[in-house]
Amino acid sequence: MKKIILFIFLSTNIFAQQSDFESRVELGIKQIYNIKFEEAEKTFRSLIADYPNHPAGRFFLAMIDWWKILLDVENESHDEIFFQKLEDVIFQCDKILEKDPNNVDALFFKGGSIGFRGRLRSLRESWLKAADDGREALPIVERASKLDPNNLDVQLGFGIYNYYAAVIPDEYPIIKPLMIFFPSGNKEEGLKQLRNTAFNGKYAKYEARYFLMTIYYRYESNPWQAEEFAKILLDDFPDNPTFQRWLGRIYVRQGKMQFADSLFKDVLRKANENYYGYNFPVALREANYYVGYNYKLSNELDSAKIYLSKCVEISKQIDKEEESGFLINSILYLAQISEAKNLFEEAINYYEQLLKMRDWGNSHSIAEMNLKRLKG
Repeated sequence: MKKIILFIFLSTNIFAQQSDFESRVELGIKQIYNIKFEEAEKTFRSLIADYPNHPAGRFFLAMIDWWKILLDVENESHDEIFFQKLEDVIFQCDKILEKDPNNVDALFFKGGSIGFRGRLRSLRESWLKAADDGREALPIVERASKLDPNNLDVQLGFGIYNYYAAVIPDEYPIIKPLMIFFPSGNKEEGLKQLRNTAFNGKYAKYEARYFLMTIYYRYESNPWQAEEFAKILLDDFPDNPTFQRWLGRIYVRQGKMQFADSLFKDVLRKANENYYGYNFPVALREANYYVGYNYKLSNELDSAKIYLSKCVEISKQIDKEEESGFLINSILYLAQISEAKNLFEEAINYYEQLLKMRDWGNSHSIAEMNLKRLKG
């Protein structure tokens, strides 16, 4: 009888620990995605203190830096600390695997860390290193999946690989020669795996939804499917500027300009109220552009000029190697607004500015045609 009571006590204690661990990880993940970084850091540092032998705490600390990068992609100041934190996770996982080669958690978080390292390298167009990370991560995740077939979070890695291995070589021909060293991808299978994780995963479901949103928008030309996942993400994380801006541009693609206008005006409101990430230049530029563009469509030209001029100002601050589409289109719209207000010298000045920039969407031919007409 004593043995039975002891067994019940130990089982209950283990279950309580597992429940505590999982609930704290889930809380911290939600804090990251809702851009509550200080709260998330406290959550995961306390998790590391209480569960020092589990790699989850260190991995999700690194994810805080990953989201700092995503919110301000042009800013590379967070890259080095992100790489360092991933190396810490990989080191801890390797130590665990030395003693227990079949530790699923160590395999999962090691594979995830290498995968995220590759994601940043691809973001920085370091294609060879990114491809090498993909080559290294895939068998680690496959091993974790074989050991724990019910772990749907690993489907994220398979889904990402299957989809992008099929799509990316055509999008980025520089990578195509490298793909002979990798298993071939399967786009439909990748989407299926990502959807499975998005609706049934434990830790990776939000990331799977993010991938599906961007995939349907960028590669599948299906803004309606992209909208499904953008709405789910924004409903769960209403203070995430990335999700809010994505839904806004999805509405623009769909032609729902009033919905987009409302979202981007809210971005500007939150920026004024110092919500984290909303007052970064990339967010302000995009919001000013679409609000200004909608005013132009509504023929509210004075308001349009204010917002489009602000977009030009911000773009000139952050454009580096070449002029952005935001800048070029804003100058074009300002030229058209000046013409509509009979400010012909001002319009000529804007069109001449366009000719000094790179050609974007026939901007040069449009400028040349209008300059010829205005100058007689």
